Amino acid sequence: MTKILIVEDEPKVATFIKRGLDESGFECEVAYDGLMGRKLFNNQAFDLVILDINLPHVNGLELCNEFRLMNADLPIIMLTALGTTEDKLSGFDSGADDYLVKPFEFRELLARIRSLLKRSSNNTGGNNILSFQDLSMNLDTYEVSRSGQKIELTQKEFALLEYFIRNKGRVLSRVDIAEKVWDITFDTGTNVIDVYVNFLRKKIDKDFEQKLIHTQTGVGYVLKAG
Repeated sequence: MTKILIVEDEPKVATFIKRGLDESGFECEVAYDGLMGRKLFNNQAFDLVILDINLPHVNGLELCNEFRLMNADLPIIMLTALGTTEDKLSGFDSGADDYLVKPFEFRELLARIRSLLKRSSNNTGGNNILSFQDLSMNLDTYEVSRSGQKIELTQKEFALLEYFIRNKGRVLSRVDIAEKVWDITFDTGTNVIDVYVNFLRKKIDKDFEQKLIHTQTGVGYVLKAG
């Protein structure tokens, strides 16, 4: 049975999530503060973590960083009332795979959980190497290099690059990227997609003469030689 850790300091919210997930066939453990969440994580194996940011003792961003260092493949969902673009960027930069803002609908949380678990199971096993031109990424070890030069990417930058390479030569709209990389409906009021593409560009293209990530004005972005 899939085991989920819920780290949430609001008892009503934690109980609501746990009851819904229990009824959906998952096994859940609940921690009401950061220290308890850390202890449970260190003593048990979990398939996914749901994590609030504003937690007593140890905040969710710090916990997310710790969990990610211990398990690079573990799906982590930030579930928090902090909903600005800067908050979301901080969450993704700490290693979260997804970010859901309170108040939320349980069915949306469940859909995101199932999507992340499916993606996680599809990425296990095998020596999965994706490449384009002199750019290479290993889906098993999370190593990325260009012309032999190692490039460090965050979890979300890695997922974005994977989507670009799997769709090389195809113009990807912001809607495409939001749905396939973030598993969310694109919000025209946010520039999260553009910010992350620029983060990736600085790491992938800045120090190289040939640029690979290009802007298609009015449409989106494309990975191509040129």
